Amino acid sequence: MSNLIPTNSGVDNSKDSKLNTFTSLSSWMDDLFSRNLGNEFMSNFNTGMTLPAVNIKNSNDEFIVEMAVPGLKKSDFDINLDEKVLTISAETQNQNEEEHQNFTRREFGYSSFKRTFTLPETVETEKINAKYHDGILEVHLPKREEAKKKPPKTIKIS
Repeated sequence: MSNLIPTNSGVDNSKDSKLNTFTSLSSWMDDLFSRNLGNEFMSNFNTGMTLPAVNIKNSNDEFIVEMAVPGLKKSDFDINLDEKVLTISAETQNQNEEEHQNFTRREFGYSSFKRTFTLPETVETEKINAKYHDGILEVHLPKREEAKKKPPKTIKIS
């Protein structure tokens, strides 16, 4: 068994000894409060959905925003464009109730997330589309014609 706070076997009244004890106590307090206290308690509660991971692909013709959000339906998503800000959000609610002769059990949960992206001027906003398949949401952001990378042009000398 280890001590939480190191103790000195002998008594030393020097300033260095008091400083070391204070530093050890300070480190112990930092360790105590930097731990995730209560995770065991909170693991039994629905604390909401975390922000989903996002990949952004950049091809010659478009940007593709991929978001891993399994377990949702297409109707759970809300995708909006306001000026040059793309907002992707989802909200789900579920409720389960069981009634038996001597007891009633009722569980409910709520999850949501919201991600926003500022689009570059090169996106053709009128042609944005989205699809959801196998837990992956894809938002296709086509580039304007003038923004597409053109192949190198060889110039002949006359």
